[in-house]
Amino acid sequence: MKIGLQIPDYTWGNSQALSPTLLRIARVAEEAGFELIGVPDHLWQVSPWVGPVEHEMLECYTTLAFLAGNTSRINLMAMVTGAHFRHPSLLAKIVTTLDVLSAGRAWLGIGAGYYEEEARGLGIALPPWRNASSGSRRPCRSACACGQAITATTSRSRGATSGWSGCSTRRRR
Repeated sequence: MKIGLQIPDYTWGNSQALSPTLLRIARVAEEAGFELIGVPDHLWQVSPWVGPVEHEMLECYTTLAFLAGNTSRINLMAMVTGAHFRHPSLLAKIVTTLDVLSAGRAWLGIGAGYYEEEARGLGIALPPWRNASSGSRRPCRSACACGQAITATTSRSRGATSGWSGCSTRRRR
C-alpha cells in the first residue's frame, strides 16, 4: 500500500514558522516512507471546510518547488490544479520544470475548479464548462492538451524536436 500526505492548512503560528514547519513535516513524511505530498492549488484558504479565508495559503507550485529542493524521494503533487488558474501551456511548463528539477517526482492532478467565492473574490472567472449541465469535455480537453504538452516538453528536453497536437489545441515550436 502507498500512502500520501495532504497538507491543506499552513496555519502554524506566524509567518516565520511556515518554512521550518513545512520542512519538518516534509522530511518526517519522507523518512516515514510516505509516497507523496500533496498541497492545495488555491489562492486563499478553502472556507469553511479547512479554515477561514484569512488563514495562510501558499502558492502550490512555489511550495512544491521548495519541497523538491528539500527532499529527495517523496513525490510531489498539487491537490488538484484548477484548470482555470493557468493556461494549459503555462501549466505544462510549470509541471515539467518541477518534474525535471525534482528528478521525476512531480505529478499532475487537474480539476475543473469549484470554489466560486475564491474565484470571484480574486477576479478570476470560473469557466462555464465547470458546471456539469454544460458538459465536461472542455476540462478533459485542457487536461489532455496539458498532458501532451508535458510529454512533448519532457521529450524535447531529452533531444526530441517534434511538435505535439492536443485534444483541442495545437502547439508547434
